Amino acid sequence: MKKMLAVLLCLMMVVSLAGCSNGGSSSGSKKGKVDVGIVLPTKDEPRWLQDKAKFESVIKDSKYSVEVLFSQGSSANEKTNVETLINKGIKVLIICAQDASAAAASVEEAKAAGVKVIAYDRLITGTDAVDYYVTFDSVAVGEAMGQYLADNASGQGNPLYLYAGAATDNNAFLFFQGAWNILQPKIEDGTFVIKNSSEAAGLQASKELTHEQLASIIGQITTNWDFNEAKSKAEAHLTAVGAADKGKCYVLAPNDGTSRSIADVFASDADVTEYFITGQDCEKASVQYVIDGKQSMTVFKDTRTLATDAMNMAISVIDGKEAGTDTTYDNGKKEVAAKQTPIVVVTKDNVKQALIDSGYYKASDFTGLN
Repeated sequence: MKKMLAVLLCLMMVVSLAGCSNGGSSSGSKKGKVDVGIVLPTKDEPRWLQDKAKFESVIKDSKYSVEVLFSQGSSANEKTNVETLINKGIKVLIICAQDASAAAASVEEAKAAGVKVIAYDRLITGTDAVDYYVTFDSVAVGEAMGQYLADNASGQGNPLYLYAGAATDNNAFLFFQGAWNILQPKIEDGTFVIKNSSEAAGLQASKELTHEQLASIIGQITTNWDFNEAKSKAEAHLTAVGAADKGKCYVLAPNDGTSRSIADVFASDADVTEYFITGQDCEKASVQYVIDGKQSMTVFKDTRTLATDAMNMAISVIDGKEAGTDTTYDNGKKEVAAKQTPIVVVTKDNVKQALIDSGYYKASDFTGLN
């Protein structure tokens, strides 16, 4: 009897283990094996959920398997995610880094395992383990924001409030430099007066900023891409100045999430009579803000195109073909071959054409759309 029980227990364990070995696949992986691993920063921001959805819609008809993991704002989680995907046998890693420099160790592990690395949307710095970079032209994004503010300003002494992304994100530097390219001459000639950054005001005669100078400004006005931090900073800045420093205001906000938070603060200040504020990503909530006149503009970065570019590049790499690139980016260690995707400025006047007619969103997603 005991022998029979022992045999039955062994059989149960074998069945159980077999079930476990097949139960961990997801997002198209086959028997635990994954061809393309994708690591994105967080699922708490609409932008990255949109990217995930577009990735999956692009690759569902391909013959390759994929798994998408989120790092939830943690470089440690990001490293674990990369290692998990390496262990699943990925051939290509597509990674949008949480921290541009901290991610170097993760992609070096991938390279050591024979995995090709595609930096997605954010360049990973200080390592030669990055093979390719798929991105929007981040400097052009910043320039589009700066140009919008400049185009809507006239006269002298217009209050300018500057905000930036995270100092750990290389894109934050590129966005700000792009905006500065356009705004600096307008600051120097007196069209704009900076109200919330002594570091930026001290460098207003310099159009070309070094990385250290950019870091000094961004360190003072960073939002860390966080809605609440953006709100707190905006509140503190408006509290610190008088009515004469408000009136018609011009606000450089680094992305849609922070733009909505900052816009709400400016809209609730009785001394602010009007404001122009930038954004990027075309998040649904911000598109509604644009329609409602609460956010002035947003930069449309079509993640369908970016995801398609990244996946096509991954497939080319797996198939042993040349990946299509059109420029390079210096990551401090090498010139990384890159593919750039175009951008579109969206205002209330062209929301329908840019976002609805293109099929990116449905008209039913919004109210008050003409």
